[in-house]
Amino acid sequence: MTRLEDIVVQPPQSATWQVHLDRSMWIGGVRGLMLQALHPLAMLGVWQNSNFQEDPFGRLRRTADFVGRVTFGSPQEADEIGRRVRGIHKALRVHEPGSGRTHRVDDPELLLWVHCAEVSSYLEVARRGGLALSERQADRYLHEQRKSATYVGLHADDVPGTCAEMDAYFKQVRPALRVTPEAAATVRFLLWPRLPRELRMLSPGKPAYFPFGALCYYTLPDWARRMYGALPEVPRATVTAALRAFRLSMNALPEPVHDRAFMPATRDMLHASRERLRAAGYDVDRGLKGLTDPRRWPKAA
Repeated sequence: MTRLEDIVVQPPQSATWQVHLDRSMWIGGVRGLMLQALHPLAMLGVWQNSNFQEDPFGRLRRTADFVGRVTFGSPQEADEIGRRVRGIHKALRVHEPGSGRTHRVDDPELLLWVHCAEVSSYLEVARRGGLALSERQADRYLHEQRKSATYVGLHADDVPGTCAEMDAYFKQVRPALRVTPEAAATVRFLLWPRLPRELRMLSPGKPAYFPFGALCYYTLPDWARRMYGALPEVPRATVTAALRAFRLSMNALPEPVHDRAFMPATRDMLHASRERLRAAGYDVDRGLKGLTDPRRWPKAA
């Protein structure tokens, strides 16, 4: 009999499935990028080693692919993408123009910042948008994400595994954060991105993107928005209502329609995951998202 841990990295019973199958992840992903930009070295690493400004959607989709594989993929798929990511990071360097110093992109401090900014954004946005997670479940999610952090080269014990530990981490790191010219340019760009060549036909609808980018910005922590000062403040209740409306509308999309936003390789991985779970007795007629309902699990699960 095939064991569940051989089918998917994180099982349907995990808190990770609750968060990562929520469509608020798109808001959380961009919010995470905005938050990550406040770390000067992490921001320089992106600025110097990626084509982010030419293809922001590509980076978001690659991040979605990584998150998908270390959640819904098989252990082999997760190990493979982990090796690939670690190999890329190992070869990259960050150069500080002022001091002339050179840093490794895979410096544990930088990897930890990127991880914490990302997973805290997913969790905060999903809960604020209406996903009903208790404090215990939120802690469980962060504990489960320690495993995801190991795929980029971090040690699980060095990663915050509860909400209290995550809060303490941000309190500790905040004195090192600042809005560099690169960070300010990144937030402006995420509010009004340049479309990649293959999406230029969507340019007439580009003004519709701004409310999405603004919503991502307004979900940032208060202290981060004060640092950026990119947009005038609006009432917190207004932001929460907009976030809940976005989440409800996105969660209403059929899974095949929603998955078109992913790269073809990501869609293939998700399809394979569904088939493995079907063979193990899970009812996947409503897709992976349907498996957040325990009634669709095998009786022995």
